[in-house]
Amino acid sequence: MKQVAAIIGGGVIGGGWAARFALMGWEVRVFDPDPEAQRKIGAVMENATRTLPMLYENPMPTPGGISYHGSVADAVAGAVWVQESVPEKSGLKLQVFKEIQDICDVDAVLASSTSGFKPSELQAGAARPGQIVVAHPFNPVYLLPLVELVPGPAAAPETIDRAKAILTRIGMYPLHVRAEIDAHIADRFLEAVWREALWLVKDGLATTEEIDNAIRYGFGLRWAQMGLFETYRVAGGEAGMRHFMAQFGPCLSWPWTRLTDVPDFTPALVDLIAEQSDAQSGQSTIRELERLRDNNLVAILRALKGQEAAAGRLILDHDAGLRRPLGDGVPLVAVRRTVPVDWADVNGHMNEGRYGQVFSDASEALMAHVGADRAYIDAGMSYFTAETNMKYLAETLVGESFYVETRVMFGEGKKLRLWHEMKRADGTLLATCDQFLLHVSLETRRSCAPLPEVAEAVERLAAVHRESAHAKKETDHG
Repeated sequence: MKQVAAIIGGGVIGGGWAARFALMGWEVRVFDPDPEAQRKIGAVMENATRTLPMLYENPMPTPGGISYHGSVADAVAGAVWVQESVPEKSGLKLQVFKEIQDICDVDAVLASSTSGFKPSELQAGAARPGQIVVAHPFNPVYLLPLVELVPGPAAAPETIDRAKAILTRIGMYPLHVRAEIDAHIADRFLEAVWREALWLVKDGLATTEEIDNAIRYGFGLRWAQMGLFETYRVAGGEAGMRHFMAQFGPCLSWPWTRLTDVPDFTPALVDLIAEQSDAQSGQSTIRELERLRDNNLVAILRALKGQEAAAGRLILDHDAGLRRPLGDGVPLVAVRRTVPVDWADVNGHMNEGRYGQVFSDASEALMAHVGADRAYIDAGMSYFTAETNMKYLAETLVGESFYVETRVMFGEGKKLRLWHEMKRADGTLLATCDQFLLHVSLETRRSCAPLPEVAEAVERLAAVHRESAHAKKETDHG
């Protein structure tokens, strides 16, 4: 039975939470009085369904449904997690939490998406203050893993533990903010950068586009992988952070920024920034900008995943948790995944080189299945591909789901021959691969016999697949 998450408030953030939970296999119940809520969340869900699976090599859980309810009580009944994402108005949030606690399970986690209120302010007057925490995410919630988990002084330790476990299970990174503070952690950085950017535009020193370019072509790329302090540690050279601090510490007293000053938010300043922003990207719709953002995030996160760094390490570990045994079916479904954006070529379909990766992934899954896994490789033995023959039969487009069926055609001694069929989710045959592998010693880089337990597993699997092929042939000719 699927677990239930309730989303109270279905705007951009609430919709992102709904998509994240649903795509991770939860049943989601939404309450939002906006008559357009279902359409708006549907648009967010469409973006999320297209992009989140691109981050994973393994099949994600079967998606849960999203249902819409006419009251807070209907939405939260039986929910394990309740996410409040209503507008930033103190009275409204307190009233919503009262309604939630009147009906919700006492063990449910009650979380607020707020960036402006501290948990102690939300816990004030609550029937069970220890049940309420802040879980502040970042847009788009369905792709960005960070969520600032701020328990506040009244939060129960068991609530914090449950919150961490649930957020981790849906692929997020709960950053435990141990002492409550205005704007938590990340938004304090964003506010500082935003404040300085407003001055630069107001004083005519830079346009909105020039400021964005300074970030996306420069330090933003470093921050995505190393954050702030690690970036500066590297900047200190071999002497590290101490040298950096000694060299640049005096700059803190120089008038480089105006962070302690706030520009007057006049209509003239609003008009100036809005006009520059329109000139910068007004030719694109919000949906087009969202798709570009999501495509770029997928490509960046997958690059970090390939390097096992930063947010990519988190996704890699979560992906490994989604891996399931191949089982004993004939054929074996060795790969089941979605085509990511970074696999596309100039024609908009999957690059032919990526088919080789798909079939390589299938053979690696088969190898792990027979015991030639990472530990076996680390011990000095593996299978190397000696020959492949691939045929491309139909286009494979970005965002499409596919699977690979693998058969062991021959397995004896050093030799292993596999037949792979790559199919679209609807069963359409997209490509095939006839692959011949040899078992090798990684020490000598020459072919050798596999260890007995691997050899036995390969021979046993080959026999099962051979019998299945004979039975099918007899049935076809019967």
